[in-house]
Amino acid sequence: MKIVVLNGSPHTEGNTAALVSAFKKGAEAAGHEVIVFQVGTMNIKGCLGCEYCHTKGEGTCIQKDDMQQIYPDLNTADMVVLASAVYYFGLTGQLQCALSRFYAGMKPAKASNYGLILSSGSPNVYAGIEAQYKMIVSLCGGEDAGIIAFSGAENKSEAALAKAEEFGRSL
Repeated sequence: MKIVVLNGSPHTEGNTAALVSAFKKGAEAAGHEVIVFQVGTMNIKGCLGCEYCHTKGEGTCIQKDDMQQIYPDLNTADMVVLASAVYYFGLTGQLQCALSRFYAGMKPAKASNYGLILSSGSPNVYAGIEAQYKMIVSLCGGEDAGIIAFSGAENKSEAALAKAEEFGRSL
């Protein structure tokens, strides 16, 4: 299975990156191909709502930014995993921009499974994100393969990293 992870955290050595790395280790051990895009550090702008993609663009976004690097793998992925730090009850702005660009094609072309990895300094801040994620999965016609979320000191704990690795291995 080909898995694309969109890591929305701008911190390449942070808690979310550690969880994604553990997930990737587990998924690759199970024989899956995992491609991680650090969207938190990429130049990706949000959807302009210009409708070019649905009129003249035939499903192609008019914007030419780093999203062009993601589209080919996103459209051939069997699974998409969204990973985000949570700063104020929502996905990072960087990940939200990438998600808004799904609008051009309406959804990843092939993905049937989705996953969510969240990291925050505070507990009990995930309800809104989980609701949004479930709506995205539903819109894309996929299945929820799992959600893992950690907060505070547990983020880089051995238990959290083991759970992230097991999530990847279980697919």
